[in-house]
Amino acid sequence: MAALAEDLGRPLRARSRARGVMEAEVFTDLAAAEGLWRALESDPAVLMTPYQRFDWVAAYLGAGIDAGEATRILVLRDEGGRARLLIPLTVGRRGPLRIARVVGDRHANFHMPLFASREAAAMRPEDLTEALVRAGRAAGIDAFTFRNQPRFWDGVPNPLSARGLPAPSDAYGMLLGPDAEATLRRVFSGDTRKKLRAKERKLVEALGPVEHRIAGTPEAAAEIQAAFYAQKAARFTGLGIADPYAAAGIRRFIAAATAPGAEGTAPAIEVHALVATKSGRILATFGGAVDAARFCGMWTSFDTDPELGRFSPGEILLHRLVGQQAARGRRALDLGVGEAGYKAKTCDETIELVEQVVPVSPASHLLVLASGAGIRLKHRIKRSPRLWAAVQSLRRLRRGR
Repeated sequence: MAALAEDLGRPLRARSRARGVMEAEVFTDLAAAEGLWRALESDPAVLMTPYQRFDWVAAYLGAGIDAGEATRILVLRDEGGRARLLIPLTVGRRGPLRIARVVGDRHANFHMPLFASREAAAMRPEDLTEALVRAGRAAGIDAFTFRNQPRFWDGVPNPLSARGLPAPSDAYGMLLGPDAEATLRRVFSGDTRKKLRAKERKLVEALGPVEHRIAGTPEAAAEIQAAFYAQKAARFTGLGIADPYAAAGIRRFIAAATAPGAEGTAPAIEVHALVATKSGRILATFGGAVDAARFCGMWTSFDTDPELGRFSPGEILLHRLVGQQAARGRRALDLGVGEAGYKAKTCDETIELVEQVVPVSPASHLLVLASGAGIRLKHRIKRSPRLWAAVQSLRRLRRGR
């Protein structure tokens, strides 16, 4: 590991002469991998989630959220030298072990690798595991932990999910069609659309015209973010829990990720708002990681004024967001991990997620057992209404104390 630290940017190569075995490169510097990374993600054949865009990962790492952890960019190449897979990782201590995890932690809903193509994703799970173990040994990693691995992405099986355990919660989304109005009619029932139109009319009567705004400049994004932070702070205060968005690192990340991408490309995170045009009051916000094909919801917020709550500004914004994303040509939209009433009402796709630990060193096998037990327990609690209600009751009691 000392040699790696002294040789920033130079890839460490884990070679094998066995036919068909992939060669691993571990980059220790983000900039050293940028050219290859951007070439992969700009290829129409690529299979990836927006959370593995270079700009999203660069914004996250640059914010210092995981300070003290080392950056490692793992690239697997085939016998012809073609890059087939890329995984951005951070490596840190967990007791005596050095653990690698995908960049983003709980701020990324999906931690799937970036595959060069659907063909690349068709690799045998056993071959991928063997390549990870070889790369981990060469880089001084004891184990890889992989959270929120989709079983399928764009209809393609994810080989990294093959041996995983069901995650405590799944993600929920929808496909978008080329006809925005047809998509809205499919996603929102006739009764729901009728109720939203009535609520919007009453909202306009109370505050004047409202509009759906998309931040096109850093200044506009900052204005929406300020409203989002205020709305979330009020919401969390009302619930009696700590505000995860209050941390300076998280705010640095969001500010960087909502800035326009390289050469005018879409920002890593796109921010939307429902605004009362006369007063400029921001009534609701929505932020999501994006690429050319997909909008992945990361957060939503709404003004907590009880007088506004009856107009459901968050639902009005979601309705407009779905139509806008379909109209601009994106093929899918998801609302992230975890159960919620508004997701159940609008989403027609369940994105099954799994978690797994890939052991590298002998000492890490105990981590596999402990992690597996924890995942199974969380899954059982989250999927049982009775147990989940009991957990929530305990949390409320603790907050009360």
